[in-house]
Amino acid sequence: MDNLYTLLMQGALIVLGLGLFVCLYRAVRGPSTSDRIVAINMTGTFTIAIILFLSLLLKEGYLMDIALIYAMLSFLAVVLLCRIYIGIHRAKKEKEARKGA
Repeated sequence: MDNLYTLLMQGALIVLGLGLFVCLYRAVRGPSTSDRIVAINMTGTFTIAIILFLSLLLKEGYLMDIALIYAMLSFLAVVLLCRIYIGIHRAKKEKEARKGA
């Protein structure tokens, strides 16, 4: 039974790893800035899930604390990126409005 649990966890880690690489690809090649921000957010979520699965697989409780800290940092990074994106978007709109007037 323990081998089945380990095999299940390893399979989940492989699936999460593949999803992480897909999100990284979208973050680099995304057609728009908002797609890239969402991909970065998903990358953070996949990373947190991988850390939590490793915590269960290795039976190390301190990894859950690391995942919690990473979640807070990931949230702050996405909020910061959104604020920057909104500022750039507003500046473009104001520039277009001045050209049109």
